Amino acid sequence: MHVRLVQAANAILGEGPLWEPDEKCLYWIDIVRPAVYRYSPEEGQTGMWILPEKVGCIAMKEPGHLWVACRSGLYDLDTREGNLVRMIAYTQLIDSHRFNDGAVDPCGRLWIGIMSEGTPGQNGSLCRVESIDEVRTIEQDWVCPNGLDWSPDGSVFYAADSGLHTIWRFDYDLASGAAVNRRVFAKLPEGQGVPDGLTVDSEGCVWSAIWDGWRVDRFDPDGRLIQSIAMPVQRPTSVAFGGSVLSTLFVTSASVNVSNDGLRRGSQAGGVFAVDSQIRGLPSRRAHLRVLSQ
Repeated sequence: MHVRLVQAANAILGEGPLWEPDEKCLYWIDIVRPAVYRYSPEEGQTGMWILPEKVGCIAMKEPGHLWVACRSGLYDLDTREGNLVRMIAYTQLIDSHRFNDGAVDPCGRLWIGIMSEGTPGQNGSLCRVESIDEVRTIEQDWVCPNGLDWSPDGSVFYAADSGLHTIWRFDYDLASGAAVNRRVFAKLPEGQGVPDGLTVDSEGCVWSAIWDGWRVDRFDPDGRLIQSIAMPVQRPTSVAFGGSVLSTLFVTSASVNVSNDGLRRGSQAGGVFAVDSQIRGLPSRRAHLRVLSQ
């Protein structure tokens, strides 16, 4: 498959690509800068919004608006006017913790990982947000919760723990949002990279950006590795399908702490790439968060 650089962004920690079908554009973030970017295949970069604190992920709200998960809570970013309004204050995060990757389930619930940037160990967690009144902790004892997505029928939930080099698979109940029966879907051996952001295609296969692996891996629904795409950067970070028929795989990357060899071989680190595939992804989902207090 042909890999091309579409945005030479020099991101410190590019992440969270998200295809907005109404606008026909890709949104993505730089966690550290911190900023939200908008890229159009026709026009290039068409927007950038600087944020007041580190951002973990974004999700689609109504057209023209994004949910933005920052350290102090969930914000509504109006991409037309540039306004940023906090909708959910989240005060439970201790100093070294922050939101990380997130995704929306087929019923509009928002799932977000929480990770520690300080104390090592399994002190991260997975949270589920169904209303702007509550952020509920569902899974604990994670190291670095990362890429999240669901099977085409919504019955399987995938979540990567980068700290354990593992992609987990859960049985998922769409009616309740319960994720149960966790088991290993794929585990990368030491020295072969770390599973980062992921997405599921229309065939039910899982695509995972492999941090420090110079590649994107594709696994079949049983967890067997069936394809690897070489990337021109050491640290691919996340993946999302987009384009007119959802057959373009967009890949974000990072330049942070790249090795000298990685800088020599991968001068495009921090860029956004497009892979022209013959495989279609699934449409992005909008988060529909209720207001329970009213």
